[in-house]
Amino acid sequence: MADAQPLEQQSCRPCRGGVEPLRGQALEDLRRRLGPGWEVKEGRRLEKEFKFDDFQQALRFVNQIGALAEAQGHHPDLHLGWGRVKVILWTHKIGGLHENDFILAAKIDRVE
Repeated sequence: MADAQPLEQQSCRPCRGGVEPLRGQALEDLRRRLGPGWEVKEGRRLEKEFKFDDFQQALRFVNQIGALAEAQGHHPDLHLGWGRVKVILWTHKIGGLHENDFILAAKIDRVE
């Protein structure tokens, strides 16, 4: 399943549904390939909170993630607050985590 290529160098592939969400060791193996701070919640969501010095920096980050998400065709939930952005990823069509969620998470970690 997981390509040997670094996650951030891969592209999200359309998920049409009908596949099982990641579970168990496959889920943990992909999580370990991410940078620090990403957590799997309830075995169904991938979450990370990013900290910033002010609202403007956090807003800029949200806009950059938005452009990245559009380019990848995979869209996270973004929660913006003063000096922070919480990113929540999961694949709605399968009700859990897919490799695409980890690919996008790795790409988000590289947003400047």
